[in-house]
Amino acid sequence: MLAVSWSVGILVGWTPIANRIDNYTYDLMDSYTRGFGNPSLQVPTESVIVGIDEETLRAKGGMRNIRPILADVLDQINTASPRVVALDVILADDVDPVEDARLEAALRATRNLVLGSQIAEGKWEDPASRFKPLALALGHVHTERDHADGVSRQIELARVAGGQRRWALALEAFRLARRAEIVESPGDLQIGSTVILPAQQGPEYPMLIRYLPPRWIPTISPLQIVQQRDLIRDKTVFLGITALSAAHDRLVSPSGNDVSGVEVHAQAFETMAKDHFLTRTAQSTVLLVCLTLAVAAALIFGFLSGWYAYVAAAILLGLTMWMPVQFFRHDSVFPYFAPLAVAWLSSAGAASYQHFVVRRQLHKSESEKSRYQQAIHWAAHEMRTPLTAIQGSSELMTRYNLPDAKRGELTEMINSESKRLARIISTFLDVERLADGQMELKQEPLAVAELVNTCMGRARPLAERKHIAMSLDSAVEGTLLGDRELLEYALYNLLTNAVKYSPADTEIHVYSALRDGDLRLSVVDQGIGMDAKEIKSIFQKFYRTKRAEASGETGTGIGLSIVEQIVFRHGGRIEVTSTPGEGSCFTMIMKTHASAPTNAETADRRR
Repeated sequence: MLAVSWSVGILVGWTPIANRIDNYTYDLMDSYTRGFGNPSLQVPTESVIVGIDEETLRAKGGMRNIRPILADVLDQINTASPRVVALDVILADDVDPVEDARLEAALRATRNLVLGSQIAEGKWEDPASRFKPLALALGHVHTERDHADGVSRQIELARVAGGQRRWALALEAFRLARRAEIVESPGDLQIGSTVILPAQQGPEYPMLIRYLPPRWIPTISPLQIVQQRDLIRDKTVFLGITALSAAHDRLVSPSGNDVSGVEVHAQAFETMAKDHFLTRTAQSTVLLVCLTLAVAAALIFGFLSGWYAYVAAAILLGLTMWMPVQFFRHDSVFPYFAPLAVAWLSSAGAASYQHFVVRRQLHKSESEKSRYQQAIHWAAHEMRTPLTAIQGSSELMTRYNLPDAKRGELTEMINSESKRLARIISTFLDVERLADGQMELKQEPLAVAELVNTCMGRARPLAERKHIAMSLDSAVEGTLLGDRELLEYALYNLLTNAVKYSPADTEIHVYSALRDGDLRLSVVDQGIGMDAKEIKSIFQKFYRTKRAEASGETGTGIGLSIVEQIVFRHGGRIEVTSTPGEGSCFTMIMKTHASAPTNAETADRRR
């Protein structure tokens, strides 16, 4: 059950629903730790966004004049002496010679320029040949959306197309701002003193973006550059289109805000500038933690019970929900859903297992107690008759001066009943051991004719007292391999039951037949009989039919269950046919000595 809970929890943790819940938890923790809704936590930034918005486009003639607009904006930006300028506009084609020349002049005058590049039809779409040499670096402008919910949470710092790799626009801008080169190491990138930790291993270096709240990164309209040029001085400027009608790369941030592509690049830049990176917890660690939670749940319900166990399980679930927060505080993104699913399933499974085990143990204990009490009752009932005979005979011998012949008769009766009592005690102990599976049967050849004659001889006096005729209607042949005393008890019990529940002046017939190596030994009476429902329960311990109880005959209902165990342990079975008011036929079917099963075969059949 522990393995099943762990496996199911892990598999459920990989479903789209679980991915959405993990993302929602990540967004919540990231927003909380980054100061969303708390302006007092605002920190200075190293970047500025100059966004060509709707107002600028209306004032400058729309997107058909985008290159003249860019040239004017760059000229204004350059007067404010920025540290780096990253242009999030693809200048792939030559458009108008005059406009292109004007833009080329503005780009040439821009210090530390990064131009955008993108992948189109499997190859890089770079700036036109007149613009490309003017840039100190080309950076790809691709942004990512999570396929589950469309939110942009990370950016790939490297993209490859046509065998050529491009770093992200934000990374190239950060490299120029730090005046250092990109040094690749196994698992990370280093620029100057800043070690950039990707969220997970891979050639694309995916980096989780630590989004700052809206307006923490200053966003300036081109129409306001003159008034806010001090915000640009010595900052990294990300220049791009923010107008809803023109930007083709609108995204959603983890906080639910609508952002443009140029804003995403600026946020990625600030993540690197703040030197605060998040990594995703290794899958092996997640699996190990989930396994630990499953084991903890099993131990809780293994050593505790009642409300103590449920309180401990609730604490475990609380710790599981608290765990991702602690991992996040140590800059590691730990999944929320899979560990919680494992902890919940393991706790529920362990609680259910404990509940049913406790109930089973209680039921077993009560059954053992009941069985023991009823077994003692049976033994006391069976021993009452010989004890009564011994007691009565001894009182007669003590109280009266009897003739020698009568005294000898009573002495013989006391001796006979004492032996009978000893046999009952021995049989009782053997039956108890037989029921517990602790008894090895004696394996000795036994002539069936001798067995039948012995049992019928003991039962015939009981039948004669009720004027019941008992006859053997077929020749008895064959040899059995088994325990003589137990087989005698089984057949004698069937005969005495037939006598007990048959009215006077009826007949009991015993049949024996050999068929395909099986001995079929039947006892047929003309007694009270049973219906089909009662036949199904007749071999249950202490079960008595309503007709048997109404007959006035004493009994405990244990005899037939013992008979069945004895026959079964000898590799046989019992068949019963009966008609209410007409009588019953009990047939013991066992292998004869030539084809009798071994002890191992009998044990296998029992299993």
